[in-house]
Amino acid sequence: MKVALSNRASPEKVAPDRARDTERTARPSASRIQHHDDTDMTDPMKAVVLARFGGTDAFELRDVSVPRVEPRQVRVRVHATAVNPLDYQIRRGDYANHVPLPAIIGHDISGVIEEVGSHVTEFRAGDAVYYTPRIFGGPGSYAEQHIADVDLVGQKPENLSHLEAASLTLVGGTVWESLVRRAQLTVGETILVHGGAGGVGTIAIQIAKAIGARVITTAKAGDHEFVRCLGADAAIDFTSADYVDAVAEMTRGKGVDVVFDTIGGDTLTRSPATLADFGRVVSIVDIAQPQNLIEAWGRNAAYHFVFTRQNRGKLDALTTLVERGLVKPVIGAVLPLARMGEAHELLENRRSYALRGKVAIDVAGETVALPPRIS
Repeated sequence: MKVALSNRASPEKVAPDRARDTERTARPSASRIQHHDDTDMTDPMKAVVLARFGGTDAFELRDVSVPRVEPRQVRVRVHATAVNPLDYQIRRGDYANHVPLPAIIGHDISGVIEEVGSHVTEFRAGDAVYYTPRIFGGPGSYAEQHIADVDLVGQKPENLSHLEAASLTLVGGTVWESLVRRAQLTVGETILVHGGAGGVGTIAIQIAKAIGARVITTAKAGDHEFVRCLGADAAIDFTSADYVDAVAEMTRGKGVDVVFDTIGGDTLTRSPATLADFGRVVSIVDIAQPQNLIEAWGRNAAYHFVFTRQNRGKLDALTTLVERGLVKPVIGAVLPLARMGEAHELLENRRSYALRGKVAIDVAGETVALPPRIS
């Protein structure tokens, strides 16, 4: 199978790609995996197991057992998953209290249902589906099979491959939560998307454009044509220009209605300087240090912090946009399941690579497609 790395968009989002609330109370202890010798388990599967917290060598490829399907669950043969900043944060121990070891992590799945529980009527064996596993609530996507609560699962868009669909679930849900539910972005408004060439930014640009907004984004000069192909109306080279001054010039001093922060750092404190009165800032990045938000106070700004919820409703909304040709996931790299450590290194050090969009994992195959390293 050949996969072309994306240099532009076709006609047409996070952690970071990140997520905090779940629709039901999470059960952190459930993330501990069961090994093949457990008597209440079925046949084994291959899984990438996080054996300890640490570097990219903390993963082990193991045979583990597949849990039995409960009445309102489905068992999915995983064809593809993807890597998110949340994944490497878990790997290095940022959420150690929520992830008992050993654990199978991962937050994106596209695959085919092989078994449905006795009370499942929405799907049947053979259906192609995609979804985000319950975060901090059970085993994740770095495995050949996955058991999911049916309420989390959506029908995979017919016009996406499994690799593309797996690249959409967490980032797409994050962007939908951020722009539609929290910021309530509307037609004719202007939004500043920080990090437009990243996994979340590429989807944010497309969804904002589908809503009917004017989109300004930050990206390196070499990515400006790429983000414009995604739908950005203007791009700011963050390496050579001050985005506050650039936004003031582009909006003739009015400012933007919404700022979407995907990168953190000082953007949370500086972004309010780009806002119009009564503007909104949405951030998907953890706040590591106290922030001075006096600029936001002076503009009557609203702040929203998003760690997305998973549910079928968001997936169905995303599917509608995808099947109408308004949104298409951008894949910047593909690796097989056994090379998960390499995939983590690539995303965690993305500034060392010409990486655009998502790092996808071919669980059912051996696809390898890598971006060049930047010298």
